[in-house]
Amino acid sequence: MVNSNNKIALVTGGSRGLGKDMALNLAKKGLDLVLTYNSKKEEADIVVNEIEKLGQKAVAIQLNVAEVNSFELFFQKVETALKDTFATDKIDFLVNNAGVGLHESFSTTTTSQFDDLVNIQFKGPFFLTQKALGVMNDGGGIVNISSGLTRFSFPGYATYASMKGAMETLTKYQAKELGARKIRVNIVAPGAIETDFGGGVVRDNEQLNQQIASVTALGRVGLPDDIGSVVAFLCTDEAKWVNGQRIEVSGGMNL
Repeated sequence: MVNSNNKIALVTGGSRGLGKDMALNLAKKGLDLVLTYNSKKEEADIVVNEIEKLGQKAVAIQLNVAEVNSFELFFQKVETALKDTFATDKIDFLVNNAGVGLHESFSTTTTSQFDDLVNIQFKGPFFLTQKALGVMNDGGGIVNISSGLTRFSFPGYATYASMKGAMETLTKYQAKELGARKIRVNIVAPGAIETDFGGGVVRDNEQLNQQIASVTALGRVGLPDDIGSVVAFLCTDEAKWVNGQRIEVSGGMNL
């Protein structure tokens, strides 16, 4: 019987892709999960079911990270779920995974595209984390998600990479300011991964796939399960002295 002493992680965008793999790896480490999904409730319910088969508890709650004004209502739902499902009132870890990609050259990026990415990739996680502090236990942790594109450049990702660069800077400030509560904050930077992200471009474009593999030391493109285990590790006591770090998980891309 799972009891309320289990640590609980909140993973945004946990219904698919990297977020799903993160959630399943966290469950394998013995954590219970609160997942968010934007529109695909059925996919989120399937992940909840998979987590329950691993012997952990999970709930899925709808959230659009671009809508900062919805966060108060979202956390009311989180508090209700914590009480009803987990018999507690706090979470221990937050994983800011939800996001979208944009492939558009710097010279043709519109203000609308830019604003969308600010809201989803930076403003959303900034204020979601701020709100989450009220339901977080001291001694827990936050994992933000960046991209290898903050270290190396691929034409077409100026806006996306800039938002991730902002998240990397924010991570250091969060680690510094939340240290008094013993909350660790780190950021994981995946390389190119085969998922449906960005329309599945890395997964489905064989030429691009081969090009990325050729500049990666380990000779292949990343898979979702290359990332989730690292995020899960950061949400355990095994990583208790890892703080304020950018951890790239790219197989050695563009070394």
